[in-house]
Amino acid sequence: MALGPGILFASTCIGVSHLVQSTRAGADYGFVLLIAIVVANVLKYPFFEFASRYTSATGVNILDGYLKEGRWILILYFLISLPSMFIVTAAVTFVTAGLLGNLLGLNLTTDIWSALLLGFCVIALGIGKYKLLDSLLKWVGAILLISVVAAFFSALINGKAAMVDGFVAPSVLEPAGIIFLIALMGWMPTAVDISTWTSLWAEEKAKVTGNTPSLKEASFDFNFGYWVSAILAICFMTLGAYVMHGTGTELSNNSTVFAGQVISLFTESIGNWSYIIISIAAFSTMFSTTIAVVDGYGRAISRTTQLLFSLESSSRRPFIIWTIIISIGAFLVITIFVGNLKQLVDFATILSFVIAPLAGFINYRVIFSKEIAKEFVPPAWLKWLAIAGLIFLSVFTIIYFFVLLDPEGTSQFFKNIL
Repeated sequence: MALGPGILFASTCIGVSHLVQSTRAGADYGFVLLIAIVVANVLKYPFFEFASRYTSATGVNILDGYLKEGRWILILYFLISLPSMFIVTAAVTFVTAGLLGNLLGLNLTTDIWSALLLGFCVIALGIGKYKLLDSLLKWVGAILLISVVAAFFSALINGKAAMVDGFVAPSVLEPAGIIFLIALMGWMPTAVDISTWTSLWAEEKAKVTGNTPSLKEASFDFNFGYWVSAILAICFMTLGAYVMHGTGTELSNNSTVFAGQVISLFTESIGNWSYIIISIAAFSTMFSTTIAVVDGYGRAISRTTQLLFSLESSSRRPFIIWTIIISIGAFLVITIFVGNLKQLVDFATILSFVIAPLAGFINYRVIFSKEIAKEFVPPAWLKWLAIAGLIFLSVFTIIYFFVLLDPEGTSQFFKNIL
């Protein structure tokens, strides 16, 4: 059975959420936040599955379904995508730039590396289209999977690093801990609003291959990518917990230094001989995420504007124009956050979490519309899991705003009830 959109989805997920946030979770809090990773992956699952299911049911992407449910839904999606597309693209490019600088050892600033990466993504996507992206990310995904699994089991065999005397782990119930918890779940496995991409990629693959997969085939492809990314998130957390937690080493805000620290998680587990292999694999992983994000937002926003303004849908010009706009906007964001990797990543992931309830509700409404044939309607367990997911996302979004308004009061409230 051919794998396609599911691998692209996994490549999008296994980037900042894994290399940065999962690693930070393990390094700072040990395994305390493991349950948050598991819960976020389980309760967000329906909204991504709905997007994939919609294309199998209708043969078109879910953005067309948004329009059929009401123009206001598509406008709402467009409005929540506008701010996130620049911030999210900036965050993944920022990390990728650090890994590239660390790999090549050239004394260039993060913004210069970022400009080169974004420019390359625009050119590659403009020339290579979906087929290049699909082929590239399958190879990158295989290299990453082997590297992470090897490092994970090596870390388990070698055991946890010795803690420094007097080490006291930070509390998740402090204001900073609550905010990081929400940021961690914001991109675990990734932002809910980009669930449309799996639908767009599935539609494009069907056009390229001339074959529309059945629901069973599409579900296998999606589930493989989704749950592999979920398992790898736990692997990255384990590496952070085993190699860095309690050692007194703090992950850097500088993207290049951070890249070196992430690579050391692998080399300390596997051995120094693996440095160059891990460096290439780590950069390849983040580059695959960057190019997938530029492609995903380019497809989603260009299709959205085509539907809203009744533009010609066969032309690739809107896609290319939007990839350029997204890249320029992301570069400008990077110039603002240069030297502050954690702040940019947390900003991007929290933004994604805040808009997640809206994005999840839109997918829920569309997949249970009258347009969907009975045989494609999600089973009852998936419907109830989606409802639980909407409640979960909404509650934590409210908690985040309470933390902003009264950080100490919110922290004390949770300490009292727990």
